[in-house]
Amino acid sequence: MPAPGNVGTAAYPRIHSDRSVSFQLKAPSAQRVVLRGGAGLVKDALAMERGENGVWSVRTPPAAPGFHYYWFEVDGLNVQDPASYSYFGYGRETSGVEVPDVDSAYYQPQPGVPRGSVREHWYFSEITGKWRRAHVYCPPDYERKTRTKYPVLYLLHGAGENERGWVEQGRAQFILDHLIASRTARPMILVLDSGYAAYRQAPAGTNAWSTAIAAFEDVLLRELIPSIDASFRTRTGREDRAMAGLSMGGMQTLGIALKHLDRFAWIAALSAPPRQGFDVATAYDGVFRDADRFHRQVRLLWLGAGTAEDRFLAGTKGMHEALAGAGIQSVLFTSPDTDHEWQTWRRSLRDLAPRLFR
Repeated sequence: MPAPGNVGTAAYPRIHSDRSVSFQLKAPSAQRVVLRGGAGLVKDALAMERGENGVWSVRTPPAAPGFHYYWFEVDGLNVQDPASYSYFGYGRETSGVEVPDVDSAYYQPQPGVPRGSVREHWYFSEITGKWRRAHVYCPPDYERKTRTKYPVLYLLHGAGENERGWVEQGRAQFILDHLIASRTARPMILVLDSGYAAYRQAPAGTNAWSTAIAAFEDVLLRELIPSIDASFRTRTGREDRAMAGLSMGGMQTLGIALKHLDRFAWIAALSAPPRQGFDVATAYDGVFRDADRFHRQVRLLWLGAGTAEDRFLAGTKGMHEALAGAGIQSVLFTSPDTDHEWQTWRRSLRDLAPRLFR
C-alpha cells in the first residue's frame, strides 16, 4: 500500500506485507542515486537502479515498525522526496515514512477517544533576544473544567530535531489522549519547546554546539516555566512538575532537573545515558551521594532505551545498575527491537506518562 505520509495520491513510497518499503524518484539527469535514512529502515546506504524515463527505484529489506527519516542522495546532493511529507530531523527538513506496527493504536487517533488540543505558545526571550515558540498540549477536559489546574510535563526533543518532533513524529498528543481516556495516566499539560537557545552574545571560547544550547537552562527556568504558568492553568509546586527528554533532550534533562530539585520531582531520560563513565559519587554535582535525601526529593527517576540502540542501552543499563548499587531507585524501561528512532520514544512515553504525578 502507499505509505500514509505520501503527498496526495502519490503511489510511492509503497509498504509491502513484510514491511519492506519501495521508493522511486524521477531524476533523468542523475548519474547516481542512493537511499539513506534511519537505522530501522536503511542500516547502510542503498544504491537505486535507473529505469525507464529516468525513474530510479529501490526496495529495502524488511524495516522495523514505526517512523523513519529518509532522503535521497542524488549525485552527492541530499534531497527530499517530493512524493512524501517532510519533518524536521537531521537538522533539516527531511522526508519520513511510517511503517505500520501491529501495536499502533496507542499513538493513532481513535473514534470515541476524547482528544486534547495542541496550541502554539509564543513568548519573547530577553535572554536570547528572539521570539520562541513552544507547543502546548492541553488535556481533553481543559476547556470544560475551567477551575481545574493541571500538573505539567516539560518534554524535550533530540539533536537535529525541534519542538515539532513530539507532535508530528512522536504523536505525543494521541498517546496522552489514550492514557487519559483509560485513566491510566493523570490529565496533564505537556510543554514542547526547542532545546536550542543561544545567548544574545556567545560567551568567549565556546564552540558552535555548546553555544547553540548554552542558554536553554536559563530560558527554561527564567522564561518558559513562568510564561506557561502565567498563560495556562498549571499546578506550580515541584511535585506537579516533571521534565523528560530524548537523546540530547535527555542529557539536558539530567543536567538541569537534577541540579534544580526545587523545581522538578519527576525526571526521565530517554536514550540518554551520561556520555562519560558514570560515577555515582561525583555525577551531577554529587546529587546521588545521599540516597535517603534523594528519595525524599525525587518521586521518579526513569531511564529507558531501545534494545537495538546498543551504546545507548549499555550506558542506560550501566547508570541504572550503578544507582541500584548505591541504593538509588530508578525505573529501567527497554523497548524491544527498536533503535535510536521514534518508535523507541513513543513506547517510552507510553510507559512513562502513567507513572507521573501519582
